[in-house]
Amino acid sequence: MGFSKRGAAEIVLAVTAVVALLQFSHAAVYKVGDSAGWTSIGNLDYKQWSATKTFQVGDIIRFEYNAQFHNVMRVTHPMYKACNASAPLATYTTGNDTINITTKGHHYFICGAPGHCQAGQKVDINVLRTSEAAPTTAPEGSTAASIPSAGSPAPSPSSGISLRASKGSLITKLCLAMVGFAVFVSGCSSLQVWSGFELC
Repeated sequence: MGFSKRGAAEIVLAVTAVVALLQFSHAAVYKVGDSAGWTSIGNLDYKQWSATKTFQVGDIIRFEYNAQFHNVMRVTHPMYKACNASAPLATYTTGNDTINITTKGHHYFICGAPGHCQAGQKVDINVLRTSEAAPTTAPEGSTAASIPSAGSPAPSPSSGISLRASKGSLITKLCLAMVGFAVFVSGCSSLQVWSGFELC
């Protein structure tokens, strides 16, 4: 009972696809402000909100707001500190904006409506290096626009629990199990994974 090299290679390719899918499925979606959303009403502390999250590359940040009164502007660190909305890096106005975080570092957002940023409607999404990151809560999923970092240093603390904590070990175990299965099914006495996934 044995598979050809091609059959074993197809199994390895399937394992690779499953691993890629698992990594993608662990992206978290964060609704800015949680149930309150993106607003200038209610003295919501967005600095405190972001400090309770651990953002990672691939996560999605969702801004929900009334588009008649608010918007979302991605800005640089100096613009964020000064609440300067004169030349944003990007502007979102749908009232339900999703942004895919594609780089590490700080991503600064403000509301460009007069007085709103000064009233606290601004958020710093800090994506830490993997070694700095701790697991966090991961809400629902969605599609998103990609953005680069508007970076400037200033780490933020984080807390919470997520499936991310077990992602590495789960993926490793799954890969090892599937490769082991491929070896068993193909009847090979040894497995060589080298450039091009040459098997047996």
